[in-house]
Amino acid sequence: MVYEVKQQEEKLTRNYSHPMDPFVREFDMALARPLSRSIRLNGFATCLRLEQVYWDILTEMARLNCCTISALLSYVDREVHLRHGGVKNFSGLIRVVCVVHSLKDPACGAEGP
Repeated sequence: MVYEVKQQEEKLTRNYSHPMDPFVREFDMALARPLSRSIRLNGFATCLRLEQVYWDILTEMARLNCCTISALLSYVDREVHLRHGGVKNFSGLIRVVCVVHSLKDPACGAEGP
């Protein structure tokens, strides 16, 4: 049984001719470190836990919009309530917003301040 599994793994590896290594030479594991920050969303104090890479993207987005991260997140919170009646997972929404921003303009991606 173990031999069959090993054969299947080798077959999959052979068929995958261009493997992509997500850990590029200068990959910074610190970007994956979760970080909690206290923020104000439309006047209410709350805590948001995101990986460092998302905080970096939010910093860049706030800079581009000439506002603070709290103001940017307040805008997203307000708009999601007005347009969609809210969201259950706000931190997940913020991650998606960051990815969409990065895909639209890769030059503004996850670079730190």
